[in-house]
Order: sequence, then structure tokens, then C-alpha cells
Amino acid sequence: MVTIVDYKSYEKEDGGVFHSLIVQGGLEAVKSKETGQIYFTAKTAQVSSTFDEATCKSLIGSQIPGIIKKVKVDPYEYTNTITGEITTYSERNVFVTEEEEILENNLEEERMVI
Repeated sequence: MVTIVDYKSYEKEDGGVFHSLIVQGGLEAVKSKETGQIYFTAKTAQVSSTFDEATCKSLIGSQIPGIIKKVKVDPYEYTNTITGEITTYSERNVFVTEEEEILENNLEEERMVI
């Protein structure tokens, strides 16, 4: 289950505006690579929508069946707006419905059998 925690507005090339919803997964315990200590976090992802701003605001707090999963993507650069540091990433978090996750798990199991 994920929760809609916010939304973000973007301007399109034609001057119009569209909104994406920011969803957050459940609590996860992660071990720090640097210190070896456990810390808690929750993955977030942005999902495009067709909603207007008022609808996006009203949806904050709503829960949706699914998970947030890290997937491999073509490398892309991200510039930290505070430090100016440029980082290259090859993974990103995406929202996956429960049905998609079940299908993907079944395909993976079939690949293991073959």
C-alpha cells in the first residue's frame, strides 16, 4: 500500500500545466553502507496524473494498493539545486500496482524454472 503525500506541478511546452502525485511506500529498515547502522526510510515516487490542482490537494492522504520499486533506467544526471553537485543515476523509484507485481513475480518464477 502506498500513500499520496504531495503533488508537484509542471509547465508543459505549450504553456499548460500538469500535475504528478508523489506517493510514499511503507517504512523500511536499511543498513547504512558507511556506518553499518540501521536507519528507517520510505521510498517515494512521482506518478503522472490528469487531475487538476484542487483534486491533487484533496487526494493527499489517500492510500492506493501497490508498491514502490527501484528499476534500472538509462543513465541520467541530476543537479543538486543547493550544492550544484551533478550526480549520475541509473535507477529510479516507480509505482507498481499489485497486479503488475504479481505478474512480474510469476514471470520471474517461470524464468527460474526454464
